[in-house]
Amino acid sequence: MVCQQFGGINGICFYTSSIFESSGFPADIGTIIYAVLQVIITGLGATLIDRAGRKPLLVVSGSGLVLGCLLTGSSFYLKEQGLALGAVPALAVTGILVYIGAFSAGMGAVPWVVMSEIFPINIKGVAGSLATLVNWFGAWACSYTFNFLMSWSSYGTFGLYAAVNALAILFVIKVVPETKGRTLEQIQATVNA
Repeated sequence: MVCQQFGGINGICFYTSSIFESSGFPADIGTIIYAVLQVIITGLGATLIDRAGRKPLLVVSGSGLVLGCLLTGSSFYLKEQGLALGAVPALAVTGILVYIGAFSAGMGAVPWVVMSEIFPINIKGVAGSLATLVNWFGAWACSYTFNFLMSWSSYGTFGLYAAVNALAILFVIKVVPETKGRTLEQIQATVNA
């Protein structure tokens, strides 16, 4: 849940039109493309979760998040440096669309699924509530700090989010158990090992 939120989703989601405007891309067109892509990829992700597994989806999703942040950050860096100004809007839009597509394919839904599968029955309610609290705190923190970060450095903001998402990939690989097709007892044996 921490990885999901601190990777920048709510800042990027709530300020998509501002990001498009500052990059020089028409905000109304960008926002419509963004919303359509999000719905389509979320639907496709739902069909993949039981086929591909939770960990692979999270790793692929995290990789897409890193790439999306790097593309968007590069666009703002080029703009600030006055380089390749014609490419700035296309890079920003591509980065944001890669980001939201990657998030919708895995990091958006999979943490909720894993959370519901890893907690033992006797603590599921309390643990799920605590995980949700952490998630919503992260959503607030990301939303609250986004404008401050963009004022500090637009390309630095996306570099920071790329770093958080890269750490999330490592966390998933090292810590998150694969829960696809496994019973609660098998999952608990893996978690407790």
